[in-house]
Amino acid sequence: MTDAKPLRADARRNRDALLAKARELFADNGFDLRFDDFAKLAGVGTGTLYRHFPTREALAEAVYREELAALCDRARTLRATVPADEALESFLRGLVAHLHAHQGLARTLAVLMATRAEAMAEGAQALHRVVADLLASAVEAGTMRADVSAGAVMIALQGICAAYDHPDFRADADQVVTLVLAGLRHPARPRQAGDNAVSAGPDTATSPTWRPPTPAR
Repeated sequence: MTDAKPLRADARRNRDALLAKARELFADNGFDLRFDDFAKLAGVGTGTLYRHFPTREALAEAVYREELAALCDRARTLRATVPADEALESFLRGLVAHLHAHQGLARTLAVLMATRAEAMAEGAQALHRVVADLLASAVEAGTMRADVSAGAVMIALQGICAAYDHPDFRADADQVVTLVLAGLRHPARPRQAGDNAVSAGPDTATSPTWRPPTPAR
């Protein structure tokens, strides 16, 4: 991808206005709105719309990139400010909440997956990197197991994203996150023989220096 030429201030304002309006409309299932109407609703000219975004898919891709950048920024902030396992959990549950609140945008992403797969692949790679970083921090902190890859977590996330129109999406997706986190955390130590025994003092069988007290005379 080549670096885009920096926009003038007025062009940047127009582009931002288009993106803000598109984000709002996509969230309200407005993806199928007549394309020229995006310009009217954003308060810019039709020529400005086509200059920045020649197609509906190009506009949707730009919205997707901004949404993804915000999610990745949040992951990095969490990683830097809270304990590692809490950061991973907060990010995963926040992603579920975001998808639930923006189901129209999730539908838009489904359209992008069918029409602009290369853009979605780039986004998936960016998301994979932040998930891998969060998981690596938790492994280093000793709160998560090291034998589960970030790729496994991503498969679970892809399933969650694909089910955005499920009737009980929020509750069921949260339960999927709970299952993922339970699998990532270190398993409980297996019960050993004698775990239920009540200790009454030093073990006379294994402590050669211990002697019973001498009775008082």
